Amino acid sequence: MQLGKRAVLDKINSPRSLRYLSDAQLEQLCAELREELIEGVSATGGHLASNLGVVELTVALHLVFQSPTDQIVWDVGHQCYTHKLLTGRRHGLEHLRQKGGMAGFPKPSESIHDAFVAGHASTSLSVADGLARGKELLGEEGYVIAVIGDGALTGGLAYEGLNNLARKKDGKVIVVLNDNKMSISKNVGGLTKYLSRLRTTGSYYKLKNITKSALKSVPYMGEGMVEMAGGVLSQMKDVFYRSGFFEDMGYTYMGPVDGHDLTALRDALEQAKTLQRPVLLHVETVKGKGFPQAESNPGAYHGVSKFDPKDPNSPLPSSDSFSDVFGRHLTRLAAQDNRICAVTAAMKYATGLYHFSRRFQGQGRFFDVGIAEAHGVTFCAGLASKGLLPVFAVYSSFLQRGYDQLIHDCSIYPQHVVLAIDRAGLVGEDGETHQGVFDCAYLSSIPGTSIYAPATYGELQLCLEEALYRQKGLCAVRYPRGAQPVLEPAYQADCTDFHLLGPRKGKTLLVTYGRLYGEVSQAHKALTQQGEEVSLLKLTRIWPLETQALEIAGGFDRVFFLEEGIRWGGIGEHFALALMERDYGGRVFLRAIDNRFVPQGTVEEQLEMVGLNAASIVKMVIESGKKGESL
Repeated sequence: MQLGKRAVLDKINSPRSLRYLSDAQLEQLCAELREELIEGVSATGGHLASNLGVVELTVALHLVFQSPTDQIVWDVGHQCYTHKLLTGRRHGLEHLRQKGGMAGFPKPSESIHDAFVAGHASTSLSVADGLARGKELLGEEGYVIAVIGDGALTGGLAYEGLNNLARKKDGKVIVVLNDNKMSISKNVGGLTKYLSRLRTTGSYYKLKNITKSALKSVPYMGEGMVEMAGGVLSQMKDVFYRSGFFEDMGYTYMGPVDGHDLTALRDALEQAKTLQRPVLLHVETVKGKGFPQAESNPGAYHGVSKFDPKDPNSPLPSSDSFSDVFGRHLTRLAAQDNRICAVTAAMKYATGLYHFSRRFQGQGRFFDVGIAEAHGVTFCAGLASKGLLPVFAVYSSFLQRGYDQLIHDCSIYPQHVVLAIDRAGLVGEDGETHQGVFDCAYLSSIPGTSIYAPATYGELQLCLEEALYRQKGLCAVRYPRGAQPVLEPAYQADCTDFHLLGPRKGKTLLVTYGRLYGEVSQAHKALTQQGEEVSLLKLTRIWPLETQALEIAGGFDRVFFLEEGIRWGGIGEHFALALMERDYGGRVFLRAIDNRFVPQGTVEEQLEMVGLNAASIVKMVIESGKKGESL
């Protein structure tokens, strides 16, 4: 991909370059940045609407502050593309989120202008507090600016950071609240109502700016009159915001400011720098600004695959995915059972629950808790304690935030909560922060937990029913991003604990589960064609381990366990240990993700990176027979 020529953007080599531009050139730069984002993201895929919304804000931040001496913390990182374009990484957009290319989130190893990694929400305030205290201890100069979306303020960690950050009184920390009324889905809860009130009463700052402009125009006396009016305007502010939440916490509240008015943003940020106490600058932006399709449907254009920006119907949401199959089937089950409730953490569309929310609108059975996974888990436990059947649809990487609640609130006194774990396994271009490879390791450590890993859409439906109606306590059904794998024509979906392909005894057994069955079945076919004596065992309920599956494995000379998850504490390690405890006399080989974070790339590229694609599996089986090594 070759990006087009841009008259002003072509002159920008670093944030310093912005200071040499006129106001007219800065406005043109913002327009060119939007053109660049649309052209670049449409060719590679990525987060579009969130980045289009912060163009002017990013330019203003780099005009007023001096990165990297002043550190900008982005929360969440999917709004950092313009920041990357202005900090020497413009050509990285050509390979955005691709293997070896520019990351879609802030990455300190990529640039000194990226203050901290951010793949999930609500972290910026705690990070900013730590950075500011660190600067103070080390005697370093500079401000710390935390840019947090209003969606991220639905997460509890944000309030812990907000509370502690307010104790820093030297004015070197500025919180910029990017208020676009959205996280990924539309925002919900009491905070949304409060911010709405602040927007409607925001006439103070508008009046202040109008008054200042009018007084400055008075010949000879304008500046003096502005100074005299300052005290009156400040008293007006007390009337508007005296009992405001942010002010009561210890912040000087400023705003709301039009997030697409570059002059107003620059003035507000300059004023924030002069105050000797923590500042919260409330900025209103439009998610998807400048691209009509994204403005009208910001949820669909939050994270996109490649698309044609000239086609108003592109990108169209794909219905061929595990997420969509899950959402539709849960809706069908709930139509027959009014105990079923669906819960999401600001991911109604991405998890397929928009089907459920639309079907049961007004019935009170669909709950969006905001970006608050820990709350979501405990909330489900509360629903379950009343005899309801809560299903929490959540990304694997985001469920990590609820680990304590899974133990304390769902398991010590067992509650029947069903976790629909989306994006399980490798997820592709979002990289290290989003890989869903840890859930099996941490869920299998919780007493009384059952885990299912369907390989096909049909199995997903069966496993969901099994989890709801034939299991007790905490139960997880985990499935990957995207479509089901292509399997042998004779394969039949079922929800028994395992599926065996080949003889029950022999020389070599391959064991796996979930989506990886597609790669392993290809490897099995290739090995068989090469004359290898090999069988394939696919687990469906992967935890607790099925006794009969262990008995089958005991009938083979060599067992290869292949797992699209972290090796340490994973199902493969449990399986190998169980075999050893049964005095298994053969050799066990375990291929999983060895104590590492998997970088961005396609899922196919990532499987190859970790040695879990079909070709790598074939090679491992053949070479291990020669070397005689085992786990």
